[in-house]
Amino acid sequence: MSYSVGQVYSVGEVAGFAGVTVRTLHHYDEIGLLVPGERTHAGHRRYTGADLDRLQQILFYRELGFPLEEVAVLLDDPDADPRAHLRRQHELLTARIEKLQRMAAAVEHAMEARKMGINLTPEERFEVFGDKDPEQYAGEAEQRWGNTEAWAESQRRAATYTKEDWKRIQAEVDDWGERYAALVAAGEQPTGEAAMDLAEEHRQQISRYYFDVPYEMHRCFAEMYVSDERFKAFYDAMHPGLAEHLRDAILANADRRTS
Repeated sequence: MSYSVGQVYSVGEVAGFAGVTVRTLHHYDEIGLLVPGERTHAGHRRYTGADLDRLQQILFYRELGFPLEEVAVLLDDPDADPRAHLRRQHELLTARIEKLQRMAAAVEHAMEARKMGINLTPEERFEVFGDKDPEQYAGEAEQRWGNTEAWAESQRRAATYTKEDWKRIQAEVDDWGERYAALVAAGEQPTGEAAMDLAEEHRQQISRYYFDVPYEMHRCFAEMYVSDERFKAFYDAMHPGLAEHLRDAILANADRRTS
């Protein structure tokens, strides 16, 4: 923001300097966050160099996500030390840089993961999965979780599995589904030991073959198995009502394991 000391500026000029809208400056004035130091006889706002310095501070904190109410408190504290204020800004910027670096690393993992995935020929896919496409929702999954380490890890692991590995994994999944369906058919409660044990086995299968699933993440999956119609249909196809039963068993298992 470039300006001359001692000169005053109109609201339009300040908006141009700062890259904000005139409406934003009017709002800051109305709430007392940035009141222009001068006004013309006609009541038009005129901003001084000190006003622009304050605007720089406001925009800095807004960029960091501070609500306007907190920005006002920070700027209007009568006991604030200018040097402490600068140190605070430096700390916040350093934290932002570290966060951006972590985000960049996550994106790199995602870029790496996009090069991977299930590495089977069409014939091998059919032999293992039949007419079901194991990556039917891969695009949507990548959109949801593509920037997470869990997604990158699942893609890295999947790329190493052979046809025999996928057959073994699919057999385990099918066996688990049959045992859980039998449990529901027998009227077992989701809070019973048998159901919770199968819920724990479900969590461990995902962790073993795709990515680590902490209990809090497993809770989130449980709710998705009911709220997302596609997951609900998948589990209910094993036995009517299985999706909700599994959700309750997962939540109960997480409670007993983390209490």
